[in-house]
This record gives sequence, C-alpha cells and structure tokens, in this order.
Amino acid sequence: MHLTSFLQNGQLTIVLTGEIDHHCAKKYIGIIEGKIEAYNPQICVLDFGDVSFMDSSGIAVVINALRAMSRIEGKLMLSQLQNQPLKVFRASGIDKLVDIKEVLT
Repeated sequence: MHLTSFLQNGQLTIVLTGEIDHHCAKKYIGIIEGKIEAYNPQICVLDFGDVSFMDSSGIAVVINALRAMSRIEGKLMLSQLQNQPLKVFRASGIDKLVDIKEVLT
C-alpha cells in the first residue's frame, strides 16, 4: 500500500497503488479523509491506475471519500480504472454515484 497526492487548481489527485483489501482499507480511508480535510479541494480524483487488485474494501474507501467530499460540497471522481476494480465498482453500483473519468483496458 502506497499513495501519493498533489493539489493543483483546486483539484486534489490521490494516486493509489498496489492492492486494496481489508488489510489496508482503513489506513487508506484515514489518509484520504485527512488530505480532503487539510486541502478542502473542489474536486478530488482517486487515481486507480496502479491498483492491481481490489476487493469490496475498495468500495468502503470510495464511499468514505465521497462522504468527505459531500461534507465540503465538493465532487469525487475516479480515474484510470483497470478492468478488475471497474468490475467491482459496477457490481456495487458505485459508478452511478461517482463519475468515472478514464478506464484502462
């Protein structure tokens, strides 16, 4: 588990890497919420381009980020989704709540 982030023109981009499962989901949730609170962005983009595997814990990561952005009346977007995480999000209906910006094949 590793992430990097940067803020540019009111957009906070958080790049997630590796696998997202129950072992690291709580840590991701805490870090992402902390960054949202610290930077107060208009838009937060979770970049999944380097996520090789995700189980349902990834849904919790996104839902918590969505709640944090809703509290500050901001928008959450997902980008760079590979097939496996995209299937998890579509099965859960997250794609109806959060904009998916780019999909990798």
